[in-house]
Amino acid sequence: MTADSPNLSLTHGAARERWGPPDACEGSVNDPRQRSEHGIEFNEKWIYFRPDGARRLVYWHRYDCRGVVLEAADGSTTPDSAGVETA
Repeated sequence: MTADSPNLSLTHGAARERWGPPDACEGSVNDPRQRSEHGIEFNEKWIYFRPDGARRLVYWHRYDCRGVVLEAADGSTTPDSAGVETA
């Protein structure tokens, strides 16, 4: 998944079913400020803390999922396409 090809099949409800409520959020669906991180433009980010020290970052632009990234404890990142394809 890239910033140019958002996964529109992942909804807020599906993300909550799959991973539960986020541990932290930045921004909101109604936040007019655009942000960019890991090549993904968004206005809301959901953060899930994992037991191994990693974080799952779910990026939204309004209600559309723009991407999901796994950030390892060392700061390295990889796209989490498996996290959204089955949602």
